[in-house]
Amino acid sequence: MLRDYQLADLITLANGACGAAAIFALMSYRGQPQAWRIYTALALLLLAFLFDVLDGTIARSRQRSSPFGQELDSLADIVSFGVAPAALAFGLGIDGGLDTVILIFFIACGISRLARYNVTAAQLSDPSGKVRYFEGTPIPSSLLLVAILGVCFHFGRFGDRLPLGMIEIFSLEWHPVSALFFLNGCAMISKTLRIPKL
Repeated sequence: MLRDYQLADLITLANGACGAAAIFALMSYRGQPQAWRIYTALALLLLAFLFDVLDGTIARSRQRSSPFGQELDSLADIVSFGVAPAALAFGLGIDGGLDTVILIFFIACGISRLARYNVTAAQLSDPSGKVRYFEGTPIPSSLLLVAILGVCFHFGRFGDRLPLGMIEIFSLEWHPVSALFFLNGCAMISKTLRIPKL
């Protein structure tokens, strides 16, 4: 089966593999809270982003874009830029009852955003096949949240020391910093927000 893959497809798989490895590093951190596990996850998510940029560039330069590659890209992106950032937040202490609902909402928005993109990409493309703009923010925009959490972790602002603290609502814990994931999710599924694609 691998011989049917184009080079861009293999790079896309590397994106998804980095996202999955980041999730495993984050899960191991909950059992063994060693800083290198978080830094490894952060580095893997940055590497996933580089692979995400590279796969599209290679596919277009070799004129090998395909519906299969587009679907593969979306599946890899939901792992690396949807599930992994939510796992990072949860691993660093954004794990109250309401936080969990918000993180699930964020992942669901990412899935919806990618599904909409796959359905509408042909309508939004120019004659060369390149999409001119994104409807809603692209899912890799979640790396901004990853960067914020990385800075918080570096300065010891995680767990019980998260910025803005914790509020209890109807016996459910909520860390206001999780609102960033809610806002990012809303921005991803926005139909009125148009972001030019570089």
